[in-house]
Amino acid sequence: TWHLKKIPQIVSRRTFSLDSPKFEAKPKLELNSVCGIECQRKLPVPSLSDLKDLLSYETVFENGTRALTEVNVLGPVLDPAGNTTTRRSPRKKRQIYGTDSRFSIYDKRFMTNFPFNTAVKISTGCSGVLISPKHVLTAAHCLHNGKDYVKGSKRLRVGLMRTKSRGDGRKRKGGKRNGMPSFQWTRVKSTHIPKGWFKGVSGDVALDYDYAVLELKRPHKRKYMELGISPTIKMMPGSMIHFSGFDNDRSGQLVYRFCSISDESNDLFYQYCDAEPGSTGSGVYLRLKEPNKKKWKRKIIAVFSGHQWVDVNGEQQDYNVAVRITPLKYAQICFWIHGNDETCAQG
Repeated sequence: TWHLKKIPQIVSRRTFSLDSPKFEAKPKLELNSVCGIECQRKLPVPSLSDLKDLLSYETVFENGTRALTEVNVLGPVLDPAGNTTTRRSPRKKRQIYGTDSRFSIYDKRFMTNFPFNTAVKISTGCSGVLISPKHVLTAAHCLHNGKDYVKGSKRLRVGLMRTKSRGDGRKRKGGKRNGMPSFQWTRVKSTHIPKGWFKGVSGDVALDYDYAVLELKRPHKRKYMELGISPTIKMMPGSMIHFSGFDNDRSGQLVYRFCSISDESNDLFYQYCDAEPGSTGSGVYLRLKEPNKKKWKRKIIAVFSGHQWVDVNGEQQDYNVAVRITPLKYAQICFWIHGNDETCAQG
């Protein structure tokens, strides 16, 4: 069951202009030198002043200008679950673990209906998920390498799936088969990235803040996926998560997968969901019952960060990693969507 939680408030303190970025970084979908499970266990709990700094955020607008917004954090901020992890045996170094368990979605009845129609393609080569009529959630490193914004992010676009039907005019030579997805591309008005992503990149990369929200220039009319606060592994049916994205090795296809989580920290899920580059930034979701209702509801509880090397027991291991939506991150993303904290009291 989804449990309602009282969440902290993120309040804007002041905003000031920054120099325009160069937009010259190379996109990098696999990160090295990541603060992993053992490293996470040793990290101190951030103070309130640390959280204010980490949750302050940069906004880049479509004309290339940039601003920094400093925030205050009000209300409860500590996660009572603690930095709990479950130790599992190390696995071999690859992105498809054993039998490839991914499903390509071909049938346009599924592809254009919820929840698969919430998956979007980002023009820098990643995936994302619709979380409001005008907002998309994706991974921060799809847009920024920690020092500069990646090439192509100045004129960032989001591709919403549509399927070509037989009546869509003449078929071009070399065109896609009927039922294969094409994309309706929409320009991005602004991009929000938490300051925690920039701070974590000196030395070991901290994936805890590897998320970003894009505001579209025009609203879409599709059903989107609501946000939920990430439960612990024990509170998930079979510890299973689901996500869909546009993996590079299956060009033009929407790829769905589900798997169980192997390990967790306060901010990250470590798992062996089969995934290839291109699915980075996908929305990870659960399907749980609504409180006091018989209805089931899917909600986004994490952002897929991709295939990463992490430090486990002093050795480099590889996992597929997802960034959990904690109460603090829920509050921040909700604030980005609505522009105020009044509608973000519970999640």
